[in-house]
Formats: sequence, C-alpha cells, structure tokens
Amino acid sequence: MDAVFFDMDGTLVDTEKLWFRAESSVMRRLGAGWTTADQENLVGGSMPATVDYMLRVSGSDRHPDEIEAWMLDTVLGLLADGFEMMPGAAELLAEVRTSRLPTGLVTSSSRLMADAVLAGIGRGYFDVVVTGDDVERFKPDPEPYLRAARVLGVDPARCAVLEDSPTGVAAATAAGCAVVAIPSVVPIPPAPRRLVVDSLKQIDLPTLQNLVLS
Repeated sequence: MDAVFFDMDGTLVDTEKLWFRAESSVMRRLGAGWTTADQENLVGGSMPATVDYMLRVSGSDRHPDEIEAWMLDTVLGLLADGFEMMPGAAELLAEVRTSRLPTGLVTSSSRLMADAVLAGIGRGYFDVVVTGDDVERFKPDPEPYLRAARVLGVDPARCAVLEDSPTGVAAATAAGCAVVAIPSVVPIPPAPRRLVVDSLKQIDLPTLQNLVLS
C-alpha cells in the first residue's frame, strides 16, 4: 500500500449534521424549507452543486456567490462552536501516521472549511490536502484523488480511500483506488475492492492493506 486518503465531512469528522443545519438556515432566509431528502440529494457534493440546488428548489433569484457566502459563514460559525471526529477516525488516523504511510485529506469542501477542521484535529496528520478549491472537476470525477496521488508520487491503484458518500466512492473507484465505505446518509452497496462497514472502528491498517491487495 502506497498511501491512505481520507474524505473529510461525514468520514473523518461528524459535520453532516452541521451542513444540514446550515442548509436549513440558509433556505429559511430564502423563504423555503429543507428536508433530509434534500440533504440526501447533495451528500458528498460540491458547494456549487449545493448552491445551484438550493436556488432551484427555493426559486430565488439571489446570486450564487451570495448564497455560497451565507453557507460558508454559517458552517464556519458552527465549526467554531466545536465538532467531533467520527467514531474510530482518530484511532485509525493515528495508526496510519505511526506506520509512516503517506496520508492525504481529499474533500469537496472549500479550503476555508478544511483549514477550520484541520485547526481542530491537527494539520500534521496529512502530507497532502486537496479541497474543492484545488480542482476543476469535483467528485464523482476522479480528479481530486488523482491529484492527491500525483502530489505524493504514488500509484492510485495502491492507495486506500475512506469515504462516506456514493459520490466520493465513485470518485475514488474511478481513480483506481481501493475503497472503504462508511455510509453516513445514503446507503452504499459492496463491490470489488470496496468494503462497506458501519464504523471506522471496524478498520485497521492490516484491513486496508488486504483491501488494496485484493
């Protein structure tokens, strides 16, 4: 195994509930409602896709940049109040780093969001951080994971990815990586070189190594 890549929201940190609160708040400002079904349509997606969906559902004529600013301000404020890592995430991250394997954070969230999370959990865990600001094509396109592998100089086929959304799983699979899926909002079926688990507590370094070699 050459490297391990972690998704951020819903995989490494428990922020999907914060996104739901932020989306609900912004939609109220737009005079519209927000449901768990709406969130399911967007889990793992990019900020532009989220803003486009919110404007379409609300029928608002606000500029997308304004909605994005509202979203970022709201989510960053919620993060500042504190957040938790997903069960088992801290232990697995520490195990991977102790092994000296190259490690990356690959997220569709903005650099501002990633920086806020890294300020809380520690920046030293990751050798590369790829955000939505660093790519032209978002997940489910493989570009984010291919970029992370290229920066580290590793073969994507020899990398393990941890993801919680179908969008992220599709991106990692298209890049050629082995994938551990920990569904947080939307179910994800098993597939070749894909292990589906309930929690990162079920994953350790040997499990990742065996998956990459499968």
